[in-house]
Amino acid sequence: MRFYRDVIASVPDELTVYMVMTPSPDGSGTKVAALAACHCGPASDGEAALRPPKNFGSPVMDVMGPMPYHQINGMLDMGFPRGALNYWKSRFLAKFTDDAIDTMVECFADYPGGMHGGGMVLEHVHGAATRRSVDATAFPFRDDALSLLILAEWEDPSDSDRRIAWAREAYTRMEPFMAAGGYVNYLDDDEVEGAVAAAYGPNYQRLRALKSKYDPANLFHLHQNIMPSP
Repeated sequence: MRFYRDVIASVPDELTVYMVMTPSPDGSGTKVAALAACHCGPASDGEAALRPPKNFGSPVMDVMGPMPYHQINGMLDMGFPRGALNYWKSRFLAKFTDDAIDTMVECFADYPGGMHGGGMVLEHVHGAATRRSVDATAFPFRDDALSLLILAEWEDPSDSDRRIAWAREAYTRMEPFMAAGGYVNYLDDDEVEGAVAAAYGPNYQRLRALKSKYDPANLFHLHQNIMPSP
């Protein structure tokens, strides 16, 4: 993870690298750490940009290489099969210090195992997305940043309490390293209105005014909802 921190400090716009901690996709339940990368540029540039991650350590598996864009979009589908139960918690990180890394590793060590889609993910937001003004769109987070995603995933409904408890505990332990707000599509059903407001930051009141104008009766509410202004 410290290596990952060094990698993302100087990546070009064309390269995005995520850090993933999850049970092994072979079904063994072995906990693994992985780098998931996408380079959208000339193949020769991508090969050069990904050389450091490919040469780091002794990976148990290396599948980085040229592939069609639609395959990139579907590469995680196997980890999220139809019918699986999910509970997610997420926020942006304010700092990615050694203490934050150690805490993430400790939280993942307590992950109750199971499906390949569960675990902890760091998504690096950078490049063109950071060169728009805060009020250019609804999305307000325009700094180079890491989005932390904590995923509990399971199949047996009787296991729900234990899985949800792990995600909430990991989230609480990571709170000292978090910034205000997170990606709105990662908010779960039990997030309160304040979390939605934080997800839109300074744009929230403008969005409430638009909601009041176009949907005063709150017809479109089956999502992480912006309430109309009173």
